Amino acid sequence: MYNVKNFINGKLISNSSEKSDIIDPSTGEKIGEVFFANETDFREALQSSQKAQNSWSKVTPLRRSRILSKFKSLIEENIEVLAKAVSLEHGKTLEDAKGSVIRGLEVVEFATGIPHLLKGEYSADVGTEIDSWSIRQPLGITAGITPFNFPAMVPMWMFPISIACGNSFILKPSEKNPSCSIKLAELFIEAGLPPGVFNVVHGSKSIVDRIIGSKDISSVSFVGSTPVAKYIYSESAKNNKRVQALGGAKNHLVVMPDANIGQAVDGIIGAAFGSAGERCMAVSVVVAVGNIADELLENITNKAQNLKVAPWIDETSEMGPLISSAHKAKVVNFIESGIKDGAKLVLDGRNIKIQGYENGFFLGPTIFDKVKKGMSIYENEIFGPVLSLVRVNNFEEAIELINNHSYGNGSSIYTSNGVTSREFTANCKIGMVGVNVPIPVPMAFHSFGGWKQSLFGDHSMHGMEGIRFYTKLKTVTSKWPKGNISHPEFKMPTN
Repeated sequence: MYNVKNFINGKLISNSSEKSDIIDPSTGEKIGEVFFANETDFREALQSSQKAQNSWSKVTPLRRSRILSKFKSLIEENIEVLAKAVSLEHGKTLEDAKGSVIRGLEVVEFATGIPHLLKGEYSADVGTEIDSWSIRQPLGITAGITPFNFPAMVPMWMFPISIACGNSFILKPSEKNPSCSIKLAELFIEAGLPPGVFNVVHGSKSIVDRIIGSKDISSVSFVGSTPVAKYIYSESAKNNKRVQALGGAKNHLVVMPDANIGQAVDGIIGAAFGSAGERCMAVSVVVAVGNIADELLENITNKAQNLKVAPWIDETSEMGPLISSAHKAKVVNFIESGIKDGAKLVLDGRNIKIQGYENGFFLGPTIFDKVKKGMSIYENEIFGPVLSLVRVNNFEEAIELINNHSYGNGSSIYTSNGVTSREFTANCKIGMVGVNVPIPVPMAFHSFGGWKQSLFGDHSMHGMEGIRFYTKLKTVTSKWPKGNISHPEFKMPTN
């Protein structure tokens, strides 16, 4: 048993008795408690954020970069510790957890280039003896609300860039797995970050509403479900906040008849069932084009039924449990609705039992065939190891299917034809697209974000979109007259 407190002004504190259990998803047993922030805690976080930001914003970008570089080194030294914290509280395999830490680390690495990334534009002689240039300046206090599925990576999509830009940052991680965020905050302080620049507060909807309603917080970043993303976007806008709210997904992977079927199957298996399907970029729909469907389904099913489902402490595990009993029940309900709606259940993962872990939240790989538009398992984000196969006659039907879905996060195509690939990337209405790549998550120096109901706000995350989101643009126009102005001008200045 252990306790997780709030991290405010460089210290672990809690003024509240309200708390929530931390459950090991592999065993179903309580392993710790997380203390929620109350009004006093939140006020202290705001005050320390404001005070710290006033001085942090005056620290040169080069000095900020050096602290971020030290932070990067400390993360590298502690990858095993951070990954184990993720695996213990989330349930994903240790190698998957390590990979998620590294993908977050890459954003820290990108943010170390902040002296270059904050450079503005300069134009001499925009008018007679007049020069103009742009400056990017910090917003102030920024906040992030992050999900349970990536307790290391998603926070690091946000706070390193915000802090590099001169802001302070308040993080509200998922209460289901809060330990990794605290360890990251402690490492950042060890790297030389002044106390108060990065605070971590725990809680449920009440703390989210405090963040949204605070007049002192300039922006909110969020990753989670579409209903919550919509709520955060609309409520934050009422309080004049800048918002990037990433919602749900229903990612389609198209397999053309000319595809390398072995590569396609391997990509589908990892993308559909890795991390037990609890990824916003998980492949949940395979679109089989033409006569490839039967062969494709047979190969996917054969591989899926041989996946090793086990707790993370088993080094041979390929897929762990779902995050909670309630979430497992939700995914099971989707499976039952798929059967009721007439989809063909090819592989059923509901009855999996693991000796010694009977109370864990395990669910085996599940595959449906002959899934159609309108079915609940097709229209909704399941967020579990459930794969739907949809059969279409041709490429045009595949594109139409993808473009008519309400979500637009990611989509991929497997093909050997460059013309087909080009048409797919140009015409699918999706934010992130892969060609012979199952999970098209951009690297840190590009930006992550979907279209349609998958993103609310004007900015994606990390990359240059992150720099733009966490800064305000100021344009300066300057003239140094050589002599006295002889008369006032009453017309619009021109060149």
